[in-house]
This record gives sequence, structure tokens and C-alpha cells, in this order.
Amino acid sequence: MTAAVRGSVRGKDWRHFLLAGLVWLLSPMVVAEDPAAVTRAEQRAEAVTQVVLGILSYARWPVEPAQLQLCIIGPTQYTDDLVKGTTQATGRPVSVQRLLADNPDIATQCNAVYIGQLTDEERSHLFASLAGKPVLSISEGGDPCTVGSLFCLRVGDEQVSFEVNLDSVARSGVRIHPSVLQLSRRRTAAP
Repeated sequence: MTAAVRGSVRGKDWRHFLLAGLVWLLSPMVVAEDPAAVTRAEQRAEAVTQVVLGILSYARWPVEPAQLQLCIIGPTQYTDDLVKGTTQATGRPVSVQRLLADNPDIATQCNAVYIGQLTDEERSHLFASLAGKPVLSISEGGDPCTVGSLFCLRVGDEQVSFEVNLDSVARSGVRIHPSVLQLSRRRTAAP
């Protein structure tokens, strides 16, 4: 009687061992399905974070906030690092929050907005609400940088660059250090 019990326990142990072995063999395939794509996406997100923080550090508001409020508007691709919250090189903390494009408090709650994919109507409504307010705007990409945004990111596999809309900068009330404006000219002129 004890032999029969041991045999059935061994049979179950053997099946568990086989199942564990299969899971172990297949797990690298699942985890390492495409590590290069994940790594590139993470690198882009980190690069975007560095560029955004750089832009913010060279901006001056009429009344400097002790803690910078960055609002993410719309669906985005590269804000995973930004959402974690961060600190600028100057030591000023940056608080990050996501808001809907039609939130009426954007102009009063945000010192800067990072704009993802919006419809034309949402985009025009957002910029109408920001008109005359000292809010720095950065678009993630896809727009020609001719209407609304102060900065438009150009995210590539090798680098993140940006364009500056000088008309929007002049109307925003946010002062941008001339070095940043020169940097954008050099980056966009490079092939």
C-alpha cells in the first residue's frame, strides 16, 4: 500500500519537474522576444526626457515656480520616464501629471505642457486656452511646428532633436535662452 502511494507521488513529482523544465526552457523566448526593440524604446524615452528637461532648464517664466508643473496632454509614446517625476539639473523638482486636452485648468495648473496625439479640434482648443498664458509647450512630433507649440520634438533612432516656433515663443511670455534657439537651428540644419 505504501508503494502505490509513493509511485503516484513520484509520478506527480515527475510531471511537475517536466512542466517546470518546459517553462524554464520557454521563458527566455518569451522574455527575450525582441530585447533590441525594448531597449531602443527605452533609450528614446530617456533621450526625450533629457531633451525636455534641457529645454525646461533654459526657460524662464514671469514668476518662477518653486516646483515646475509639467502636464502631459493626449496619448504619447515617449513619456514613460517623464511620468516618474524628476528633478532638473538646477535642483528644481518637476511634478508631472496627465490631463485631458479639454481640462479647463491646464493654463492655471501647468507651467509646461507636453502634447501627444490630439485631433485638430483638440489641438486648436488647447492652444486657444493657452493664448496669452506663460505656458511652455512641447509637441511630441508629427506636426510641422508652425502653429501653437513652442518646441516640436523629432525623435529618431539615433537622436532626439527639436524645432522652435519663434512666433509662438514670442507670444508665450516664457523667455527661452538664446543658446537653445541656436541649438535648434544647428540640429535641424544637420542631415
